[in-house]
Amino acid sequence: MPVSPGQRPHPTITVLHAEDRPPGLESDEVRFATDKTLSDALPGSEVLLVWDFTSDAVRHVWHAADALRWVHTASAGVDRLIFPELLDSTVTLTNSRGVFDVPMAEYVLGLVLAMAKDLPTTLAAQQRHEWRHRDSERVAGTCAVVVGGGPIGRAIARLLTAVGMRVELVGRRASEGVHEADALPGLLPRADWLVLAAPLTEATRGMLDATALAALRPSTRVINVGRGGLVVEPDLVDALRSGRLAGAALDVFAREPLASDSPLWDLPGVIVSPHMSGDVLGWREELMEVFAENLARYRAGEPLRNVVDKTLGYVTGGTS
Repeated sequence: MPVSPGQRPHPTITVLHAEDRPPGLESDEVRFATDKTLSDALPGSEVLLVWDFTSDAVRHVWHAADALRWVHTASAGVDRLIFPELLDSTVTLTNSRGVFDVPMAEYVLGLVLAMAKDLPTTLAAQQRHEWRHRDSERVAGTCAVVVGGGPIGRAIARLLTAVGMRVELVGRRASEGVHEADALPGLLPRADWLVLAAPLTEATRGMLDATALAALRPSTRVINVGRGGLVVEPDLVDALRSGRLAGAALDVFAREPLASDSPLWDLPGVIVSPHMSGDVLGWREELMEVFAENLARYRAGEPLRNVVDKTLGYVTGGTS
């Protein structure tokens, strides 16, 4: 059943969580569930809050969703929720767009500065009590190609521009200050930095493959804060091992957690972080504010915000 006008003051809400529960959501109308108990909690629920947005449980127990009208995920990406049964249903899907834009942009800027100023080497030398002077690189005047023309990509572009970098922003379609996706191959040879901040869709899956990597200069560094599936990891590993790529900073991976035997842990010039680019102090509370506002709208029969176009895989109404 789609979300439609009409007040619904007391909907039954199921929350899918892992170890931590969302703050401030204790009431008689809320059912808390984990991967193992979700199928028992879903029957009769109108609203599903996917607090554990790393879980694939929803697709596996969708048959139990007999009264569901609205699914909200505590993430910007919705790729784990784009499965045929949900796509074919009339259930409304919303995300947490807006919470992560600035934190992720700050994280990307931090990675750029860390690699340009060779901070990993400095920290490693400090641990060895080794005095090792060397020159570092300027970031001002370098070119960053940022893939993802939505709010996160635009926030990244603003911060990189603020430190004097030239930014080429790439989105699904062309608009003011944004290149269309088909322009990306021609932009790759210009990139000193290639930043991936796009949603994972059928159009973007595996976009950084051997062909795209071959178009980059050996001095280029790749930063991925979007989704691991944007990158063909074996091709990236080959490029890094062979020296055809200067380095990479990766916050997301095809499989998470990253396996302990992955070569990405030890390749020179690589920074690995555990999917944390958008997670700053207070982020859980901000996520709950987004959900709480939409829940108030749902109860009052008002239009929801951050409604995802399920066929595209992201929120429309802005540049994407």
